[in-house]
Amino acid sequence: MMLSEIIIQRIKKEGPISFRDFMEMSLYYPELGYYTSKKDKIGVNGDFYTSSNLTSAFGAMIARQLEEMWNLLGQNPFTIVEYGAGTGSLCHDVLDYLKNNGKLYEKLKYCIIEKSPTMREIEKTHLHEKVSWYDSIQDIPEINGCIISNELVDNFSVHQVVMDDELMEVFVDYKNGFIELLKPAGKALTDYMSELNVALPKGFQTEINLEAIEWIKEIAASLKKGYIMTIDYGYTSSELYSNRRSCGTIVCYNKHRINDYPYRDIGEQDITTHVNFSALCHWGLKNGMECCGFTDQAHFLLALGFKDYHKIPEEKGQNIASLALKEAFLTHTLLMDMGSKYKVLIQQKGIPKLELSGLKFS
Repeated sequence: MMLSEIIIQRIKKEGPISFRDFMEMSLYYPELGYYTSKKDKIGVNGDFYTSSNLTSAFGAMIARQLEEMWNLLGQNPFTIVEYGAGTGSLCHDVLDYLKNNGKLYEKLKYCIIEKSPTMREIEKTHLHEKVSWYDSIQDIPEINGCIISNELVDNFSVHQVVMDDELMEVFVDYKNGFIELLKPAGKALTDYMSELNVALPKGFQTEINLEAIEWIKEIAASLKKGYIMTIDYGYTSSELYSNRRSCGTIVCYNKHRINDYPYRDIGEQDITTHVNFSALCHWGLKNGMECCGFTDQAHFLLALGFKDYHKIPEEKGQNIASLALKEAFLTHTLLMDMGSKYKVLIQQKGIPKLELSGLKFS
């Protein structure tokens, strides 16, 4: 049975479901959801690229920041926890770089929390040394180090809301096709907006990511001492709720094409929304995590020496013309295009606040 038919059956049995439940089924329904199916998702044969799939230099820059964090934490045993490692390319490149620091590498443990059985199988084909897999961060004992997510939070299932005379939530029904209807928003959604001190104008549509709040609470409870690095596309509240985003931020990716219609190709396309970094900071602080800084990916990579790092192969005698083309492509993609869209938020717990190199241009 197709996933769309399963969703239709549920609606006919239970009545309209929240957009959040529709998105959850579309992305994570066992074996048929976008992230639980065996469909290629990342790369030329997939639907999108991530920064770590474009060049190993991205992982090397992350590793440089992790190395500095290890030094600031006293060069003690260091645990890296990565949520949703995708193909495992970021993990591979981080470990490959950190092998150059024998003292750190000896004390290093790399833990991957992977929701998708298919992606976990892919990761295990080429990640062996230092890596272990977990279903939950709660299964990892005493974390001193850094928790990383790269393009994770944008795929959490969200509640879609619209401001009318009161805040309304979008539900999904089926009448010879999927249709949307509105119901008064529950307390958790109205409390979210109140706590962030956001008052939407009438007609404004946006998303509320309650799952991100639970995620940040879970991290805060599990991290004993160290950092949280969140890399994703999104905005602060002031940008996210500006008039130009009054239609929301839902975007779907299918075969490297973008659309804003989640009700077609169900289970075959990615559904994402922009991250509210103000919310991550707010609930992080409420749970004992201080904000170190916030910047975009371009300034983060430049601060860690991304441009100089790409000159290393040239010094080893590689073809200058091909290197120049590659450098131009990566400069445009990672620094100008993705570099401005993607943001980096670093939070910390249990340590003095010291400036991190990756945030010096923030």
